[in-house]
Amino acid sequence: MRLALLNAAQAADETRENFRRELDADLDVFHCPSGEVPPDFRYDGFVVTGSWASVYWDREWIGRLKTWVGEAVEAGLPALGVCYGHQLLADVMGGRVRSMGEYEIGYRTVEQDGDNRLLDGLDDRLTVFTTHSDHVAEAPPGATIFARNDYGIHGFRKDRVFAVQFHPEYDMATARSVTRGKDELSDQRIESVLADITDDNYEAAREAKQLFDNFLAFVEEVRNCQAGAN
Repeated sequence: MRLALLNAAQAADETRENFRRELDADLDVFHCPSGEVPPDFRYDGFVVTGSWASVYWDREWIGRLKTWVGEAVEAGLPALGVCYGHQLLADVMGGRVRSMGEYEIGYRTVEQDGDNRLLDGLDDRLTVFTTHSDHVAEAPPGATIFARNDYGIHGFRKDRVFAVQFHPEYDMATARSVTRGKDELSDQRIESVLADITDDNYEAAREAKQLFDNFLAFVEEVRNCQAGAN
């Protein structure tokens, strides 16, 4: 299985390695802030990572990424968006992304409806690591929202596109480094989040990593159906 990993992160190496660890597939990695996007759509699917950027910023690389993603969705490629990727997919497909005016950060509880392919086999209440100040205010027309918490939408699906606001790919080291880098937050808030990055919370959050295998199983089914049709 061959996937395009659209790496939109500032800490590009750390993000790349987190997704390489979790996705059991051949990954062609493109660093989007450097202007890289895949040359074509000859992939079994694609993944859009998190980012320090906002999807509504006026940046050339964001416009280029949106164009490629929109065309890939139109071409029928299965897609998974994480955090910024969740927001970018929503934006490209007609949803609305807005600033929350605050941060959701740290281990949080998300409730899912138990009736979606991406989180199949997971508990209805999930512990997940979050870090974002934008959110999907409105899902794309025709999308199904399958996960929420008190900060809003945490998961949606439309056709072959899946997206989650939280970070299932994070290990404890990434959670700590990202938290320490939030200069806009008070020292007290940062220390509070760091104190909650414990073995127990990380172990609880590991359950959400199942979504990567669920996504790959979906991609494999799409690939097999297309092969049968040919």
